[in-house]
Amino acid sequence: MKSESLSNLQSILDKGEFAVTSECGPPRGADPEIIRKKGELLKGYVDAVNVTDNQTAIVRMSSIAACAHLVQLGMEPVMQMVTRDRNRIALQSDILGAYSLGIRNILCLSGDHQTFGSQPDAMNVFDIDSMNLVNMVKVMKTEGKDMSGFDLKNAPEMFIGAAANPFADPFEYRVIRLAKKIDAGADFIQTQCVYNLDRFKEWMRLAREEGLTEKTHILAGVTPLKSERMAKYMATKVAGMDVPESLIKRMGGVPKEKAAEEGIRICVETIAGLREIKGVHGIHIMAIEWEEKVGPIVEAAGLSPRPQAA
Repeated sequence: MKSESLSNLQSILDKGEFAVTSECGPPRGADPEIIRKKGELLKGYVDAVNVTDNQTAIVRMSSIAACAHLVQLGMEPVMQMVTRDRNRIALQSDILGAYSLGIRNILCLSGDHQTFGSQPDAMNVFDIDSMNLVNMVKVMKTEGKDMSGFDLKNAPEMFIGAAANPFADPFEYRVIRLAKKIDAGADFIQTQCVYNLDRFKEWMRLAREEGLTEKTHILAGVTPLKSERMAKYMATKVAGMDVPESLIKRMGGVPKEKAAEEGIRICVETIAGLREIKGVHGIHIMAIEWEEKVGPIVEAAGLSPRPQAA
């Protein structure tokens, strides 16, 4: 019997099933139908849906509210929470509020700096970093206390996630940072999107050597490409991204009207490669504003139907 406090994602991973998560961004407005329509596109194809938290530092519907709308649809959200906009008091308060609304998963992030967004003059907070946020949620969960040591009634038993980028420099530090996030309390890891499979395999090899894949669940990120232009942009404009030149040429070698189809084919091939890597426990499909393609990708990858949590 599944505990009411246990997340569907945690249950599936604990059973040793290969998990599938995806992602959707809340609207720039208060219309709940937008998040509901995105949720309906993903329903039945994924085990949980990440909801971004003012991604790219642009004001959007709050992650908590958008997650609550998904819960009402019978879906399981992963609430992304950034430290850019809240101090430790607000962070803890929002975690308690989210848990009371039925939200059982959290992904702890620092967040994009406000200078990259639409309001660059906004003041940031960064009272604590993402590593400390992971540990804060762990303490609330395992010790039933807030950061001041105050006992919490009905402590939030969150399934705690963190992000990892296997491709950022220096490469040697990537596994060390992963180990620190796991030590802080990360139950699962979602990675930057994988295009360079060989480099990702090397990162995973190092993680296995350190015993890290036995301590957490690693979900490899994938993002379907829409065009050669998108591939070039990801390669040159997005920090910490590794897009091989061969892949860019492949996207450019098909007619423009066939580029999106080719991008999805590459994504499915990448998923097949990721499933062969020991220690990879799932995938995280990042197709924001292209949610209608998640279902076909999951089906083509042979990952449908999804298992039911015990």
